[in-house]
Formats: sequence, C-alpha cells, structure tokens
Amino acid sequence: MCEDMLDFQQIYNDFRPKIQRYLTRMVGEYEAEDLTQEVFVKVSQALPAFRRESQLSTWIYRIAANTALDRLRTLPYQRTLQLGLLNGFDSDEVETGDKVVGAQNEVPSLEQQLCNKERYDCYCDFIKNLPPNYRLVVALSELEELAAKEIADILGLSIETVKIRLHRGRTRLLQELKAHCNPEDWL
Repeated sequence: MCEDMLDFQQIYNDFRPKIQRYLTRMVGEYEAEDLTQEVFVKVSQALPAFRRESQLSTWIYRIAANTALDRLRTLPYQRTLQLGLLNGFDSDEVETGDKVVGAQNEVPSLEQQLCNKERYDCYCDFIKNLPPNYRLVVALSELEELAAKEIADILGLSIETVKIRLHRGRTRLLQELKAHCNPEDWL
C-alpha cells in the first residue's frame, strides 16, 4: 500500500502539470483545477487495477479526456458557457515551452518571445472554440505533440477516425485563424 502511494505521488508530480494544461485547453481555466483533481482521484483509485496494457501516459490522458468530455456534456457547463462566465485560460499560467528559434543556440529576443506568446495565445483560443470531437484530437496533436496512434489509444478511437478529426479540426482552425488573426499571427 505504501509503495502504491509512493508510485501515485510520483505519477501525480510527473503528470499533474501536463494534465492541468491539457484540461485548461479543453474546458477553460475556470473548470481545469477541479477536473485535474478529479482525474487524479480516479487515477489513484484505479492505479491498483492498471494492467500496463498501454503506456501510463496514454492511460492517464484517456482518463483526462473522458473526464473533460463528461464535463463538456453537462448541462451546467453548457449554461455557464452560454452565459460567458468562463474566461478561458490565463495564458500566463500555460507553459509555452522554451523552444529555440533560428540558430541552434539562439535564444529568442524579448520581442520574439512576446510575438510567439501572442501567436500561441491566439492559436489556443481558436482550438478552445472547436467542437469537442475536434478540440480533443487537435489539442493532443498540436499542443501535447502526441502521435495519431497514441491519440487513438487515449480516446479509444481508430487511427483513421483520429486522422479524419485531425484533418477536419485543422481545416476549421485554419479557416478561423485566416478570418480572425493577422497572417503573421498564424504563419
């Protein structure tokens, strides 16, 4: 029992930031913290039964995706969304990564970092407005950088379905970006 708790604590420490970031993109900051806790309660309860038939990360993301979908389908969430009470997420709290731009060791200037952050925020806002089927696969692919096979495993879908939803979601996303953002914001 103590060993399971140590394992759970390590899992929680390793995955909590990723899962909260993912859920923030799915349901907004307003709901993400509660859902993150809900996901890890489910993980802790199911951990003894985890059969290692899939990767641990796939299993945890599947729990998170199902929890997010359940919340998106609830009437109270839909009403809150309609009333405009969800503020989305605070982009200052979302990890944008330390990607190197240009030369291998070149660190982006402050101006480049601000432009990258604005571009990232614009991109995430439009992903957040996609229908849930597309939002899930696009966020897992584009923001979490998961492969189609892993997304299929997480969502319990065929690879073909994931590819179709990715294509359709990216097409909608590109249309929205073209319609609402400056070209330099999405290129």
